[in-house]
Amino acid sequence: MALPILATWRAYFNDGHEGLGSSYERIILNDLLLLIMKNYHIGSVVEAPIFGFTGITGLNSIALYQYGCKVTLVDNDTERAELVSNILKEMKTEINTQYVSDYAILPFTDESFDMSWNFSALWFVDDLEVYLTELCRITKKVVLICVPNQTGLGYKWQKANTDIPHDIVFNESNIDPARIKGIMHSLNWKYISGDYIDCPLWPDIGMSKEKFLGKYLSSLKLSKKEFKNKKSVSIVDFYKGTDPSFPARMRKYSFLERHAPMLFKKFWSHHIWLLFENKTEQ
Repeated sequence: MALPILATWRAYFNDGHEGLGSSYERIILNDLLLLIMKNYHIGSVVEAPIFGFTGITGLNSIALYQYGCKVTLVDNDTERAELVSNILKEMKTEINTQYVSDYAILPFTDESFDMSWNFSALWFVDDLEVYLTELCRITKKVVLICVPNQTGLGYKWQKANTDIPHDIVFNESNIDPARIKGIMHSLNWKYISGDYIDCPLWPDIGMSKEKFLGKYLSSLKLSKKEFKNKKSVSIVDFYKGTDPSFPARMRKYSFLERHAPMLFKKFWSHHIWLLFENKTEQ
């Protein structure tokens, strides 16, 4: 569930500690993004929206940038867009951050980008059909949508134990894969493939993953550094080139990601990805 981020997103820009859960998630997501980039010869990418999950907002497309893509990020909060822009400059990237007041109007010309995508960010989009229409309009080749796994036990647990503020518009139907597929089909985009993703050793719960692993899996010979040194659990240093072992440390927790059967992943994985191809480009 992404709802805690509503109250905590600013803190990540000050603290920098993303936690083991978000750090693992980013490495697994990078693998998917780079595979799509290679398969579809992607040269330009827009990530819109960029907000809706824990961790530092704005980092999920950096791997694409580092492998040669021109990247644009879109956010609807002026303060957050500025913070994202600042941290990207500190990391010496040339990623463009674009503020929009409404996702129903994306300020780009038709087919401006080879690929558009977002990760766990459709919760707060007002009108999903209008938004997806705009996203498809500005995209030439492929659209990648990643949503929380609503069949997951962790999702159900968090939903039952999270109080949603009355003034927050929480569009749970926006993350329904069947609804997304239906809208994309009506827009003449073909569903290519999809799967469960983000299936680590820990459940998708609000508890600190370091605390969970330290308490319940301490007998396993996994990375102790992530348990003891809070400041170390962040992908930022890896992107800056000062922590090259970061992906390898995160992949120590990927046994279920690599080997668990589909039925298990249905109830354990934290997210689902859906890939669509522009029929007019075939």
